[in-house]
Amino acid sequence: MGRPRRSREGGNAVGSAVQRLVVVGAGGFGREVAWLASEINTVAPKFEFVGFVVSDLAKLGAHDSRDGLLGDYCWLEAHRGDVDALAIGIGNPGARLKVAEELSSAFPYLEWPALIHPSVAYDAGSCNFARGTLICAGTIATVNVSVKEFAVVNLACTLGHEAVIGRGSVLNPTVNISGGVTVGEGVLIGTGAQILQYVSLGTAAVVGAGAVVTRDVPAGATVVGVPARPLRRER
Repeated sequence: MGRPRRSREGGNAVGSAVQRLVVVGAGGFGREVAWLASEINTVAPKFEFVGFVVSDLAKLGAHDSRDGLLGDYCWLEAHRGDVDALAIGIGNPGARLKVAEELSSAFPYLEWPALIHPSVAYDAGSCNFARGTLICAGTIATVNVSVKEFAVVNLACTLGHEAVIGRGSVLNPTVNISGGVTVGEGVLIGTGAQILQYVSLGTAAVVGAGAVVTRDVPAGATVVGVPARPLRRER
């Protein structure tokens, strides 16, 4: 087992080269992802933030950034030589997976670095953070933790031994994942939820904020409360 430590990696940029990074999504979480990249740069220069792109300029909301907005996905096509890497600044699991599939197909030469905040503590010898993952400030991952492609572990989460976080899943701030938990693909876990040891969450399950999950959750189910139970309409 490797020595527990704080992250000094900040992503998977090759060698010492600085990657020109575009964030997909211009909302509040997109801005947080840009900040995450800047925090990584305080340890060692890894990324040059180029700006934001969105899928549809006509659907920009009131809270979406105009500063730094490059355009829609056509901008990526027109500036193929100006971008090295992408990160998804979207907090909805289904949308994250859709964007990942669409842009991976359209731009197979672009990289999807794992963005790991310098404050993250984890066992470097046994933990694995796959491409496109976002591991945010204050998170602790102990040993043999696996975070699959494009998943998000938001601020101040804890991931216990042998926890598996599925592809595209999103853990909102202060989620506690106990040892041996398996989170399926595209799962959304609300702020402050606690998942007890060896529980499994099925594909596209939703766990409400503050819930305490004591038993397995089927695919597609939504659970809330303490202890967590299915929403009334699903019972």
